[in-house]
Amino acid sequence: MTDSLLPTIDISASEAIATEILDQYYSLEAIQQVLTTTLNYMDAQPVNLPYFEELDKEEWTTKPKQLGIYLTHSTEGRELNLEARGKDYATNILSYPSDLPAFILAEMPEIALGELIICHEVVEQQAKEQNKTVSEHVTHLLVHGILHLLGFDHELGQAEQDQMEGFEIAILEKLGISNPYIAK
Repeated sequence: MTDSLLPTIDISASEAIATEILDQYYSLEAIQQVLTTTLNYMDAQPVNLPYFEELDKEEWTTKPKQLGIYLTHSTEGRELNLEARGKDYATNILSYPSDLPAFILAEMPEIALGELIICHEVVEQQAKEQNKTVSEHVTHLLVHGILHLLGFDHELGQAEQDQMEGFEIAILEKLGISNPYIAK
């Protein structure tokens, strides 16, 4: 990917998130690597990206992408999950696709993918429970969230779940992380 096509990543965090956490697990370079690897892998697949299938292929391939990431604490994470999904608990990651129509995306200098909201406390807890490093779990959740922003949804049925998990496993392998669906 050329420098002109490098994605723009906007990272912000609740005041409750320590700078050390941002630096250790959510560096711009690390997120850029995950996003670029995910997009390159998906571009090579013989599938349409559900949220971007109406966008001209040339527009998709020639424009840089933009991703927002917001890190939060469990109280706000719980509120956001309740508002967005009607579930009264803090979840690890929420995905908010841009939902911009193709004709608007075609006029923009970058393609806005959307925003990922990550509750780091939940991520740390899950990593411990699953015997994974926090970095591995963060990477998996970023890939998972980006696939949601592209329009893939594991909650639509078993075939969709299998497809999305297959993409995740292959992308994570490219990033040097073993299959997250096999217990350690």
